[in-house]
This record gives sequence, C-alpha cells and structure tokens, in this order.
Amino acid sequence: MAGRASTRPEPAVVLVSGGLDSATLAWQARADGFAVHALSFDYGQRHRAELDAAARVAEAVGAADHRTIRIDMDGIGGSSLTDM
Repeated sequence: MAGRASTRPEPAVVLVSGGLDSATLAWQARADGFAVHALSFDYGQRHRAELDAAARVAEAVGAADHRTIRIDMDGIGGSSLTDM
C-alpha cells in the first residue's frame, strides 16, 4: 500500500554452498533482519554432501526459500570436483 511502511523484511539472496563461509553469511543476513533466500548450484559435483549441507544450512537459518540451480559444466571442461 502506498504511504505505509512494509513490515515484511527485505529479501537477501545468499549463495549457500554448505561451507562455513556461506553459512556464516546466511546467519549474518538473518541477524541483520533480512529474509534469507538461499541459492545453491548443482554443477555435477561428485559428492552430494555439499548440497545436503546447503539444504541443512537453509533450513537451520529459516530461509524463506532454497533453490538449487543445475549447471551443465560439460562445455567448460573437467574439474577435480566433477570428474571421476
């Protein structure tokens, strides 16, 4: 509504990998009063532990949403994170 201040917190998109740095950032965004919207990337990594940890971080921080975007890395080349 025009002229009224919103009581809804501002959104913050936080890239959540499941690691300590992104978890800390998600918690800081929440502490700063933002509504956390978690975003993760599935790039075909060999170990699903990263995405599992990202989901746990998003849940623990109370993210308004957690989306995972699949990225096809085949056209870019190999990586020790994706190659068997």
